[in-house]
Amino acid sequence: MAGLDEGSWSEAIDMYERRATIAKVTSREHENWVLDLSTLMRGDTRDARGWRTVDMWEGELERLDEPSYPFVMPPEAVATADAWKPYLHEIPRSQAVRFLVALSTPWIDVTKEPDFEERREALEAKARVILSRFPEGSHFYANTGHGSDTRDYYQRVSRWYPFSVRTFDFGLVLVSETEVGMVWSFR
Repeated sequence: MAGLDEGSWSEAIDMYERRATIAKVTSREHENWVLDLSTLMRGDTRDARGWRTVDMWEGELERLDEPSYPFVMPPEAVATADAWKPYLHEIPRSQAVRFLVALSTPWIDVTKEPDFEERREALEAKARVILSRFPEGSHFYANTGHGSDTRDYYQRVSRWYPFSVRTFDFGLVLVSETEVGMVWSFR
């Protein structure tokens, strides 16, 4: 695995450039990290370290008219961390690797990737670089419903809680003591 620096980070999140994806990290400012996630979803923050982000809507009219576009934040979700329990489920680091890979595929479904096995190792290496920014003790949350912690993200994902105005949106929230990140893909 490549060491984590600005260059390896940029190369790793490059796997989301061909997708309708938002991938970014902000400083953790609140005990209730949901407030920091809300900041990320509104698009009004830069990367905590000044590193590259992926945000296909940055500077677009939709975002200028509505800063949280394409997200629709449930008002009760921002009130308390407990209010998010129905929407986001914690998954282990090993599942986060697989979900980050799945989020990089055109249909968020690796079974539709004809050359997946040839690319798998390289995609997993990029996912591990992304996760290396979140040290041991960090937490990872998916919007893929109950059973997310045992779901095989290399199979079609058919359950999720939508956070956006888009037809499908799948996301991973990454939380450390100092940073909150998200990788959210849409189709």
